[in-house]
Amino acid sequence: MAARVLVVEDEPDIRDLIVFHLEREGFRARTAQNGADALKQIRTAPPDLVVLDLMLPELDGLEVCRRLRQDPSTAAVPVIMLTAKGDEADRIVGLELGADDYITKPFSPKELVARIKAVLRRTHGAEGPDVFVVGALRVDFGKRQLAVGGAPVPLTPKEFDLLRALVEARGRVLSREFLLDRVWGYARAGEIASRTVDVHVRRLRQKLGADGRRIVTAKTAGYRFEVAD
Repeated sequence: MAARVLVVEDEPDIRDLIVFHLEREGFRARTAQNGADALKQIRTAPPDLVVLDLMLPELDGLEVCRRLRQDPSTAAVPVIMLTAKGDEADRIVGLELGADDYITKPFSPKELVARIKAVLRRTHGAEGPDVFVVGALRVDFGKRQLAVGGAPVPLTPKEFDLLRALVEARGRVLSREFLLDRVWGYARAGEIASRTVDVHVRRLRQKLGADGRRIVTAKTAGYRFEVAD
């Protein structure tokens, strides 16, 4: 599963250069030209990482970063700031707002890609975006395998798809209707009892052991997966 990177940059030449190098390294890249569009895309389909220019029209990069960190549904999305401003004050503000890294223009595309990989290793587990590690859990998306405390734990296809949906949206509440559509393929919740989701969540929690607590019930809203202990 290739990592998804959103490149937020209003200068076409720089944007295209970044996308070229990302795709050459196997990443799935999409772009936004301003801060407002970036926020919309991130909230609609959260990427694995955002490369965020500081000087943007409509909303600058610092404000975009601030809003991402204030919104629980996007607070966990990694951000690398990219800007022509190289003074210490801008770097400090960006990092204090929650940016995971900071690189200044002119930059080496190879260095940017290396930093992206490093941030993804930290946020997705040491083995890269195909494998997610948190607590005693190790989820291999490519092999569709789960291990708890180093021991393999068999999951049904639906249980694995449910776990994957929750992990990929970690920190964000997913409604039962969304999960029914994503995991079971039902366009409307009325076509299948939403109790099905609750039953599968209960079974999945049991299989995750102590880390089952990471699947949090948001009252009547749905479920979310928490990474923080």
